[in-house]
Amino acid sequence: MNPTLPSADHQRKWIQIAESLKPSLLHTRRDPVSLVQVLSDASAFQGWRVKQTTDLPSLASRQFAAGDTVILDFGQHCVGSFHLELSRHGSGDSPTRLRLTFAEVPAEVAEPLDPYKGSLSRAWLQDEVINIDVVPARVDLPRRYAFRYVKIEIIATSGAFKVSVSKTWCDGVSSAPALESLPQPKNLSEDLRTIDRISLHTLRDCMQTVFEDGPKRDRRLWLGDLRLQALANAVSFKNFELVKRCLYLHAGLLREDGLVPACVYETPSPRIGANFIVDYAALFAPTLLEYAEASGDLDTARELWPVALWQTELLKCFVDDAGRFTNPEKMWVFIDWNAKLHRDAAALGALIFGLGKTIALAERIGMGGSVSPLRDRLKQWRAAATRDLFDRERGLFISGPERQVSWASQAWLILAGVVEGPAAAGALKAVAADASAVKPGSPYGWHYVLEAMFLCDMKSQATEIIRDYWGKMVHLGADTFWEVFDPSDQRLSPYGTHLMNSYCHAWSCTPAVFLRETK
Repeated sequence: MNPTLPSADHQRKWIQIAESLKPSLLHTRRDPVSLVQVLSDASAFQGWRVKQTTDLPSLASRQFAAGDTVILDFGQHCVGSFHLELSRHGSGDSPTRLRLTFAEVPAEVAEPLDPYKGSLSRAWLQDEVINIDVVPARVDLPRRYAFRYVKIEIIATSGAFKVSVSKTWCDGVSSAPALESLPQPKNLSEDLRTIDRISLHTLRDCMQTVFEDGPKRDRRLWLGDLRLQALANAVSFKNFELVKRCLYLHAGLLREDGLVPACVYETPSPRIGANFIVDYAALFAPTLLEYAEASGDLDTARELWPVALWQTELLKCFVDDAGRFTNPEKMWVFIDWNAKLHRDAAALGALIFGLGKTIALAERIGMGGSVSPLRDRLKQWRAAATRDLFDRERGLFISGPERQVSWASQAWLILAGVVEGPAAAGALKAVAADASAVKPGSPYGWHYVLEAMFLCDMKSQATEIIRDYWGKMVHLGADTFWEVFDPSDQRLSPYGTHLMNSYCHAWSCTPAVFLRETK
């Protein structure tokens, strides 16, 4: 086995293939369904509830002066461009100035966006100030937004001049067809059918010309999100060309040393992102293998095999000679959005998982005879993880000098095959019984718990987590699932403000995978 860095010529070819697979977007008109108020309510999500004030037909007859505000409810999460038509009442000698604020959840129209104290660019928050010189007018905003609610504020008009919003609509876009085109899973209870539908709505709104992480913020192709989206796509829309495009984009935009980037950008032309994540790089081979098995496209798996193999060469530096996780480059180790999580055990599990899937990929494409050294490495790493991380008295995995117990450590080391059968199921039962165990802070982290549970034939326990966690989001009003969710802290954000969180996020869509495997 002699891994080699894919050449620049190969990478240019792969980008060309990716661009040839760029899909056309499907357009669907979405109209608002009602006018609403957003009211303070401590029992509602993030402290805000929505109250319908009037039916939509009354909107065209209302006259708005400077200082007036109206909030539109589109009835569901939308992704697309926004359009409105204004009519006039009286005469004026100045432009009409409007502020439009687009919101995925009520807090985004209820709370002031400024002064902004978040860690990401203020420009991601979805508000616009526009001037309309002449009314009547049709206004076509050039940007794409992700929203359910739109707040229109009349900032200034001329004198007694008033305006009416005679029409407003969203030109919704996705590369996936309508949800109504999909067969529904059978034998699910009503609450699980609702979770499944919202999962697929989330996936569809993130399916643009790549699998975006979130259509509100980032709008990038992230490898960690891609794997989960591809799994959900395989049981629903089956748009394998989009998965193939995303794999070629990652393969064609390697770091100088050949490491797969954590994220890539499409525009203005495909380019590498600045982020590199250890556990994401380990997911390239699993994603490629799962794509090949779901689509039957072994040719792509063979062509991109050198990229998957090269990751094993680069990632081995993160495990020392004793088989312990190390991070000499101080590279980002993600695993989950939880600042309390000690990540070493889970990170080692992710590397072992990726290595095992690389070997399985080699066998699937007829290259199994060339990866004997990888099998030896896999055996060594698993043995070291058992020796160093498995607390036999407690029957679960620990991480770090304080021997932290977390759900993430159990999930990743079980998926890595470090323990199997009753011992694996026992670790999951033990962590569930430990009230002090660190829980995932996002649907991404919980996905891997569910994946480990299904591997251990704990489907009923996994289904209860789906009910408790994703079902809680439904109870709080979600029509797409969220990037970050801690039931005990609804304003939790890794960005310094919950207003920056994405409330339609790709990695939260995988209940659709598991709910099709519960029977």
